[in-house]
Amino acid sequence: PQNKCGNQKSCPQNYFAFKIISGAANVVGPSICFEDLVLMSSVKNNIGRGLNIALVNGTTGQLLKTDSFDMYSG
Repeated sequence: PQNKCGNQKSCPQNYFAFKIISGAANVVGPSICFEDLVLMSSVKNNIGRGLNIALVNGTTGQLLKTDSFDMYSG
């Protein structure tokens, strides 16, 4: 059986599954998966240059906000 977010191991009970991929320059974009739901990716067109952040409620797992911060331009 496949684990959530394509992880090699399943998470223990009462833990959230997540996977963060940083990307490679402008060839492969970054992505954030949480509980088998892609929160940010180039396909969803909600990523940017720099730090990409997804704010998730730590109790419910509900996505609150996504944003990116361009560290190059200041």
